[in-house]
Amino acid sequence: MAKALVTGSSRGIGKVTALALAAAGFDVAVSGRTVNPGETRENTLTVHKSDRRPLPGSLTETADEIRSLGQEALLLPMDLTDRADVERAGQELLDTWGAVDLLVHNGRYIGPGLMDTFFDIPVDAYSLFFEAHFIAPVILTRMLLPGMLERGSGTIITTSSGAGITDQPPPAPAGQGGWSLAYAMAKASGHRLVHTLHVEFASQGIFCFNVDPGYVATERNKITVADYGREITGAAPPEAIGAVMAWLATSPDRSVLAGTTIDGQAFALERNLYPAWD
Repeated sequence: MAKALVTGSSRGIGKVTALALAAAGFDVAVSGRTVNPGETRENTLTVHKSDRRPLPGSLTETADEIRSLGQEALLLPMDLTDRADVERAGQELLDTWGAVDLLVHNGRYIGPGLMDTFFDIPVDAYSLFFEAHFIAPVILTRMLLPGMLERGSGTIITTSSGAGITDQPPPAPAGQGGWSLAYAMAKASGHRLVHTLHVEFASQGIFCFNVDPGYVATERNKITVADYGREITGAAPPEAIGAVMAWLATSPDRSVLAGTTIDGQAFALERNLYPAWD
């Protein structure tokens, strides 16, 4: 039975990716910080206010839905900013399953600086963004890639972002339609992993992809927009991106895209991967 690890899978793109993979026949290890529904922690996106509202979604709920699809689920609580915790979770996965066939780097850091302008971003925040978006994926890849190489096959996908790869950002600062330097730096650092892995390991059966999801109607994005008294518009359903992830994990036609960045929304529409969205 094929097995996968999806980080940041208590909600949003990570959750729907885990469910799409389960529907495709994968057992899925799910990781994140929210283990049970209703847990509270600081969820602020800016230094200017605190936000301790519980967010929709949890690892327990995602795991229950995976099991309802007939697949095995493994809960791996993990703080991506804590190297020791990442290593602990990776070792637990190896001790339980031995190896995985697919690794999806989707988790991210949420905290002050995410939606702040240059002078408001705490300098200490940059290291947290870097830990979550680059160091944690490197640690997990170093732990799980050897098993893939031993079997001669495996897939690694990173949820990328235009914030980290475009030279033409929105003509607006963070919080007004644009993104912060901390977030752009984090996404840029994580984006480079796939290219290196492709160059070094494609000849050994390893498929690597970046997926740029664009603006997606996740639970968190809906809440953020609602705080401004609006409804979310112009955003893709997260299930469309989950369908892209599952396609990249299973399609025999994926080889021509190895080592590249996929525009998730365009890809889903072109191939009608999520017919409910047109």
